[in-house]
Amino acid sequence: MSADAGGARVRLLGAGDVREIAGRLGIRPTKRLGQNFVVEPGTVRKIAALADPRAGDAILEVGPGLGSLTLALLESVAALGAAVADGAGGAGAGDSGTRVIAVEVDPALAAELPRTIADRAPALADRVDVVAADALALEACELSWAPTVLAANLPYNVAVPVVLHLLAVLPSLARGVVMVQAEVADRMCAPPGSRVYGAPSAKLAWYADARAAGTVPRSVFWPVPNVDSKLVAFTRHNPPPTTASREEVFAVIEAAFGQRRKTLRAALATWAGSPAAAERLLNAAHVASSARGEELGIAEFASIAQARRGHLADRLS
Repeated sequence: MSADAGGARVRLLGAGDVREIAGRLGIRPTKRLGQNFVVEPGTVRKIAALADPRAGDAILEVGPGLGSLTLALLESVAALGAAVADGAGGAGAGDSGTRVIAVEVDPALAAELPRTIADRAPALADRVDVVAADALALEACELSWAPTVLAANLPYNVAVPVVLHLLAVLPSLARGVVMVQAEVADRMCAPPGSRVYGAPSAKLAWYADARAAGTVPRSVFWPVPNVDSKLVAFTRHNPPPTTASREEVFAVIEAAFGQRRKTLRAALATWAGSPAAAERLLNAAHVASSARGEELGIAEFASIAQARRGHLADRLS
């Protein structure tokens, strides 16, 4: 399946293409790396549309694999270029300044991706930077461009850690869409009080508003996974106002959800030093000591962390 926007032709990968490239490379998808390749063009086009790339964006793709989503993102880049050309009254492909940064941990896949792009989107090959790196250890200094958008089909076993790490180390990242295991998506989007609300929900809320963006059938993957997938879109926002650091707030979250069935007075006892100390800090933060972690929003966790910081400062003064 192909598209031609302003003269920049992009040929997306179908099921046969994916299997042909994998076979030629001798690659068999591994559970260790969470590799499930998308073989249906409509799905990657949906992800690219939800990413909503705009002129000047640097789109970060984590785990491009064989390039299915990469090509769909380039199709969007081509469409933006065509719009620029039309706006200028010219013909052919325009330059929207939009780029794709593809971060791939598998060396064989990272080496093959530029060849796939050159073959299937030759006019746009110079718009893609392929970085052979582990997204869980990625730092901003490793990238030539500051990413503004995340678009990714994430390995199920590291989805939340990857998103949290990227939001922490890439302050330029303003929005994004990720495809993850359905139950992980539910946790990422869960509000306080929800049955599946937990530490991942609260930590993500420090950085961004997350929302459900659709379901994905198992049949679009090769090999077919034994779990369902969903799309999660997010938009970065400022963290709640607090004098506590992110690390201090996250320490409260981890302690609160380490013992879900216990009240905060009990769950935070080790973190605070004792149940009585936990109660004093909760009172200072105006949070009921009888509450449980799953009832609190990120602002309340930040208030508890701030209360402890204030208590420690008073002791040192």
